[in-house]
Amino acid sequence: MLERAKCLDAGDPLEEFRERFDVPEGVIYLDGNSLGCLPKATPERLEQVVREEWGRNLIRSWNSAGWIDLSSKIGTKIAPLIGARADEVIACDSTSINLFKLISAALAMRPGRKVVLSEPGNFPTDLYMIEGLERQGLAERRLAPREALADALDGDVALLLLTHTHYKTGELFDMAALTHAAHEAGALVLWDLSHSGGALPVDLNGCEADFAVGCGYKYFNGGPGAPAYAFVAERHLKAARQPLTGWMGHAAPFAFSDDYKAAPGVEKLLCGTPPILGLAALEVGVDLVAEIGVDRLYEKSQALSEFFRQCLSERGVVLDLVSPTDPDARGSQLSFRHDEAYAICQALIARGVIGDFRDPDILRFGFAPAYLRFEHMAEAARHLAEVLETGEWQCAEFRQRAAVT
Repeated sequence: MLERAKCLDAGDPLEEFRERFDVPEGVIYLDGNSLGCLPKATPERLEQVVREEWGRNLIRSWNSAGWIDLSSKIGTKIAPLIGARADEVIACDSTSINLFKLISAALAMRPGRKVVLSEPGNFPTDLYMIEGLERQGLAERRLAPREALADALDGDVALLLLTHTHYKTGELFDMAALTHAAHEAGALVLWDLSHSGGALPVDLNGCEADFAVGCGYKYFNGGPGAPAYAFVAERHLKAARQPLTGWMGHAAPFAFSDDYKAAPGVEKLLCGTPPILGLAALEVGVDLVAEIGVDRLYEKSQALSEFFRQCLSERGVVLDLVSPTDPDARGSQLSFRHDEAYAICQALIARGVIGDFRDPDILRFGFAPAYLRFEHMAEAARHLAEVLETGEWQCAEFRQRAAVT
């Protein structure tokens, strides 16, 4: 399999892009679905922002370096990568905060309805944000298994909130079908693209989606805590009103009026002063994804994950795959269930194979194809087979859970 991997790498059209990332020597990084690798251009860009734009030009850089428009500029670059128009996306705040804004906006747009429908096991922050609004008497949380979601869409549902690619299993929702079903019931739809944006093709407008959010630190390689992004369909820009009426979302923020008047476009989703350093780093990652192309990234991701499965099979590794077997039905990851997933993950990390663990028993591997090779798949499979064969995961060091994993 290693020889076959080398042949596949020799014909890989994305091989050149690996050199654009700072991947530590001796590390096989299969956790880009949690935190993307550092683009080599990012430190230079940040140094320019810090030393020149901030250090020398100081406050003048809000105009001379275009800081004031950076959120909109990056949103415009993300838009075509998720099937949106340039004026429908903005980079700002965190995924959690953007969820709060858009859930609130959707509820206000559906007076008389309070139910926000989601599925059990959705990413926690999505469910927590609904719960927070429920505590304020503004929402009612309803959960239904994914196979029963369409039937749960009744006249009380204001919003359907789902994560397009499930964070644990990688299973994809049929965005078009569920969006259509929600609209037929008179509800709006908010898609969380945190495990989809920059990893696989998304067509928000083609599916007639209403709202979407996503993060910048996974497949967009924007760095830890990178700003997120938010999408509002053009047809909703006038009606959507977000609750965090900070000064940067004002129609004229530098008029310093005592009364709030929302910006007419997607800029109304802004709240406080934009984090320029974070946005500058995010822009580098977004530009890289745009240069490579999402379609090409997903094609290689599917090939990598299938080759990894073949390598495991060749080595006789039997694990309970919880991701869909069909690569077209999953995102850029593979997840396996094992009672000792945590310890196995730690043993692999000690060998330089960095995947991740999701409680209680999920061993998850992410495939960021811009900097992964097929040879890495063969080597990662070898390490996993050896960890299981030798039982080295049973070491007390690996079984002791850390606070952060």
